[in-house]
Amino acid sequence: MTTATSVADRTPVPQLNQRLTAASLPSWAPAGIAVIAIALGCAIGAGFGLASHLQWGLISALLFVVISYAVSARVEGRRQAKDRLATSMVWVAFILAVVPLASLLIYTIQQGAGVVNGDFLQHSMKGVLSAGPGGGIYHALLGTLQQVGIATAIAAPIGLLTAVYLVEYGRGRLAQVVTFFVDVMTGIPSIVAGLFILSVWNLALGFAYSGFSGSLALAILMMPVVVRSTEEMLKLVPNELREASYALGVPRWKTILRIVIPTAIGGITTGVMLAVARITGETAPVMMLVFVSDSINPNPFVGPQMNLPVYIWQQYAQVNNQYGYARAWGAALVLIAFVMGLNLIARGIARWRSPKSGH
Repeated sequence: MTTATSVADRTPVPQLNQRLTAASLPSWAPAGIAVIAIALGCAIGAGFGLASHLQWGLISALLFVVISYAVSARVEGRRQAKDRLATSMVWVAFILAVVPLASLLIYTIQQGAGVVNGDFLQHSMKGVLSAGPGGGIYHALLGTLQQVGIATAIAAPIGLLTAVYLVEYGRGRLAQVVTFFVDVMTGIPSIVAGLFILSVWNLALGFAYSGFSGSLALAILMMPVVVRSTEEMLKLVPNELREASYALGVPRWKTILRIVIPTAIGGITTGVMLAVARITGETAPVMMLVFVSDSINPNPFVGPQMNLPVYIWQQYAQVNNQYGYARAWGAALVLIAFVMGLNLIARGIARWRSPKSGH
C-alpha cells in the first residue's frame, strides 16, 4: 500500500517539469522579432507617408515590444511573457538613449573631419577673414586647456577635502549646512556663477577680465559635482577597512590618506573627470568674464582669451558662412575628442591606482 501510494505521488512530477520547461522561445527569437518589427515599422511609415525616420523607429520599437509579448504569451505563457515584456522595454529604452548620442557623434565626425588637420590645430584666427577660408583653433584650444586646468586645480582639492569631511568627520548642524549648500550649488545655472565672479572679482575687487576670471566661475560649477561624486565613492569603502586600521593603532588622518582614498581612487577620478567634462562645454561664464580674442594669449591672468565653446558659437553665428560653419564643426569634433580623451585617461588612472588583490 505504501509503495503504490509513493509511486502515485511521484507520477505527476515529471509531467509538471515537462510542462514548465517544454515551451521556450529559441535564443535567436528576440533578434528575429526585432527584424520583423523594423520591417513592419518601415512599411507602416512609408505607407502613411511619414517623412521622419524617427517616427519609423518609434513605431518599430512599439511593434517590437508588442510582438515580443504576444509571441511569448502564445508559446511560453503569460508569466514568461511579462518577463519578456520588461526585458524588451529595457532594450528599447537603451536603444533610445544610445541612438541620439551615436547620431550626434557620427554627424559631428562627418561635418568636422574634413576640417581638422595640422594647420587647423596650429593656427589662430588672427588676420583671417571670418567669411573666408583658413584659420584654426590653436588660440581657443590653448585657452580651454588653461581655463579648465586652473578650474580643476582649484575645485578638485577643495571638493575632495569637503567630501572627506562630510564622510569621515561631518556630524551635527555644520555638516547638514554644508550638504545643503552643496545640493543647492549642484543645480546652479552657469550664468549665475559668472555673475557672482563678475560682481566680486572684477567689479568689487577691481581685477581685469582674463582667463583666470573664467576659471573661477568654472571652479564654482565644478566643485559640487566633485563633492557629491567623491562623497558617494568614500561611502562605498567598507567600514571593516577603517576599523582594521584603527585596531592597529593607525590615526584617523593616516587611515584616510593610506586606506580610504586609495580604495576609492577609481571612483574619485571618474567623478573629477565628469566634472571636468561638465565645465569644458560652458559658454556663458567665459563670454562674460574672459571675452573673446582672435589671437593667441598664452597668459591666462592678463587679457582676454578664446575658448572652444565660445569659438564654436562665434563661428556658427555667422549667417550663410560655409567656412565659419566648417570651422565650428571642426572645433566641436576637437572638443568631443578632448572630453573622450579625458575619460580614457580617467579609466587608465583608475585601473592603475585601484587596489590589487593579492595571491
